[in-house]
Amino acid sequence: MTTRFDHLRAIATGMTLITLYGTSACHLCEMAMAELAPLQANGVQVRELDISDSDELMQRYQLRIPVVRREDTGAELDFPFDLNRLLDWLQDVLAEEG
Repeated sequence: MTTRFDHLRAIATGMTLITLYGTSACHLCEMAMAELAPLQANGVQVRELDISDSDELMQRYQLRIPVVRREDTGAELDFPFDLNRLLDWLQDVLAEEG
């Protein structure tokens, strides 16, 4: 039987890059990063971008943060999310890896 941890291992081989948009003083962003931690532990690259460093990013995300964005597809997922929702969001990567 396939478990969610098997799915994590499958994602790792694809080297998916995810960007977390947030700010340094955002407790929800910290919660989002905690949900992303199991993905990072299995090889998914997560980079954090502070939207306060860019007027364009502030306009786009200031009322939505935290937001994660897949760099391979451009798909975005707004918080709140948990590990199961993240895995569903990455389902196409899982399907490719078998």
